[in-house]
Amino acid sequence: FPFERHIECYPWSLILELCLQTSLAPLRTSCLSVWDVLRNAWLHLKVRVNVQSPQNEHPAVSKMDVPTRILIKGGKVVNEDDSFMSDVYIENGKIVDIGCDLKVPKAGVRVVDATNMLVMPGGIDTHTHMELAFMGTQAVDDFYIGTKAALAGGTTMILDFVIPQKGTSLLQAYDRWRATADPKVCCDYSLHVAVTWWGEQMFMAYKDMFMLGDQELYSAFSQCKEVGGIAQVHAENGDLIAEGAKKMLALGITGPEGHEMCRPEAVEAEATHRAVTIAHAVNCPLYVVHVMSKSAANVVADARRGGRVVFGEPIAAGLGTDGTHCWHKDWAHAARFVMGPPLRPDPSTPGYLMDLLANDDLSLTGTDNCTFSVCQKALGKDDFTKIPNGVNGVEDRMSVIWEKGVHSGKMDENRFVTVTSSNAAKIFNFYPQKGRIAKGSDADVVVWDPTSTRTISASTHHQAVDYNIFEGMVCHGVAVVTISRGVVVYERGS
Repeated sequence: FPFERHIECYPWSLILELCLQTSLAPLRTSCLSVWDVLRNAWLHLKVRVNVQSPQNEHPAVSKMDVPTRILIKGGKVVNEDDSFMSDVYIENGKIVDIGCDLKVPKAGVRVVDATNMLVMPGGIDTHTHMELAFMGTQAVDDFYIGTKAALAGGTTMILDFVIPQKGTSLLQAYDRWRATADPKVCCDYSLHVAVTWWGEQMFMAYKDMFMLGDQELYSAFSQCKEVGGIAQVHAENGDLIAEGAKKMLALGITGPEGHEMCRPEAVEAEATHRAVTIAHAVNCPLYVVHVMSKSAANVVADARRGGRVVFGEPIAAGLGTDGTHCWHKDWAHAARFVMGPPLRPDPSTPGYLMDLLANDDLSLTGTDNCTFSVCQKALGKDDFTKIPNGVNGVEDRMSVIWEKGVHSGKMDENRFVTVTSSNAAKIFNFYPQKGRIAKGSDADVVVWDPTSTRTISASTHHQAVDYNIFEGMVCHGVAVVTISRGVVVYERGS
């Protein structure tokens, strides 16, 4: 039975991700006692619901289940390795044929005019946290609003995170996430499942939450190697962050700028290097989530150039803006940009990360979309350590990367497809079902206008959050039509 098991450290937490393409056979006994808990689990989700109805009371007759026929005419098909003029015929959720002058049924076929436009695989956002309960509150983008916004931006699949409470059942947590997401999602999704405990020991996700030490990392990476998985790490040194936060507060630095000051680049780079070193010691491939700094990116780049199997994931926020906003005189404005690892105050960082993404030193892109309102951010008004960490990005990722990458001349359209969908599909084991325009692939397609522009604004975006960290950015490259599993779910603003 083909399947993947991934371990993620969040930062230095243990996370087990199962991307199963079939039901599990009983797993063999191993040193990780929670394997027994996961027997017969089905954790790779491909859920289709009605984009028009968040309630989805009657999924059997929802719009997403209605047989559809679509002919995309006159566009340029763009895959990771090739671009060519071609029509695309879709039927019952799959790409059936590609070519010119296709023979299709005379009736019941919707024609989408893609003249002067690009026809690309729908985007895959590898890193989201929809309606996550975190730091005393809950993210405002739920699975309906978040996936609806994703589709508006040309993304047709997200990978979200199940993060159980310490010591609780993984399957119960998984069931809760399914019960929350299934009635709401507007597109396909998958779940990373966090293992926040191992045997009798508790592990923590920031200092005093889920942090792992080196010995546990070595054991986790070894187990991951044994079962053929990928170790994923959120790379920051939790001990140094905790001590740095104490120092900042003792100095009277309580504002959002203190968040970055106690988590400098060296803290991210050191942890990234440590993860690369431990992974190499056990010959385990490594995936580093949200690479935010030049220093950490250089560690990933050096490892890749040295022949190690390491994948770096910068996010839309780190590619499209910077951390100078955290020093803004308006506290509410500054707090909007607080996330971990932090956006860096060096304004040349986004361009540097884009350079490495363009030349394959970094591999793919996510968003870490985890949105909190201005009022929620105000929980940390007098103490930056209490500001809920998270920013937006799920709707704007594709346009930001096109603007900063393709329009700027740093990457071509094929590399754009690689970093927004194809590499994600390959790493997480659903390629070429996703991430490619090809016969037999899922009809997750975006018709993209490379010359149109839009101005990003909270007043027009589809997300629930009441601000946008890319406010005022003019982006060339706009999703005109988004097709999810063979159904037009977004078209020219609607």
